[in-house]
Amino acid sequence: MTSDGSTDSDSNGSSTTDDDARWLVINGRRWRRTDPFLPADVVEQLTSHLGRGRSGVRSAKRAGDADAIAAARERVGFAKAGLGERGPYWWDERESDRLARALDALQALDALDSGDAERCPPE
Repeated sequence: MTSDGSTDSDSNGSSTTDDDARWLVINGRRWRRTDPFLPADVVEQLTSHLGRGRSGVRSAKRAGDADAIAAARERVGFAKAGLGERGPYWWDERESDRLARALDALQALDALDSGDAERCPPE
């Protein structure tokens, strides 16, 4: 990583980052960081969906509603995949593919909000 926080390119043109840019360690457990390439507005929207999904999981668990738990977990899964925190490692993908993954996740999350049944599970 360069001094300004950007990534360097290796000899074959792919971007390289160090482990600190890829992983967050809390109490000895590694958590994948959000893809730093994603535009701030996309991250903001995905993070909002993630928070709503997590809140929905908590509420549904308290209510004992298995269907609501599943729906909330689906929202969390889409949001985390869009942020690059689940699915293929973002540092192994081209930037165009990473942005497409995030935008696809947003589309799926918007479909959840509108009640559209046409949605695909996160990869």
